[in-house]
Amino acid sequence: MPHVPVPEAVKPGLKGESSTVVCEHNVASHVQTLSTPAMIGLMERAAVNALHPHLAEGQTSVGYEVNVRHLAPTPIGQRVRCVAEVMEVQGNKVLFKVEAHDEQKKTGEGTHRRAIVSRGSAKQS
Repeated sequence: MPHVPVPEAVKPGLKGESSTVVCEHNVASHVQTLSTPAMIGLMERAAVNALHPHLAEGQTSVGYEVNVRHLAPTPIGQRVRCVAEVMEVQGNKVLFKVEAHDEQKKTGEGTHRRAIVSRGSAKQS
């Protein structure tokens, strides 16, 4: 894969957020609380929101590793907010610390890794 220059703004401390209200579309049906895949998706969206405003034209990012723990349930009707913070940049690879909180408590935590790539290299052949 060709070298992709990483914008200077992409450095430790850069943060992004995402949030949603838990509803019938993002719950684990057998327990009626936010599903783990939905929480992971919010964490990834927070990382994208941190990174993408700083990418150059023609660049995007792809997730390649998620390592999280779902700590507590969030019931329907509560807002969940995720924060992703850049911890490390190595070449075109970015490590994020991710956390999820509902209205009362921390509900998830872990790490997420993304690679900055040119849009053409992110397409499947």
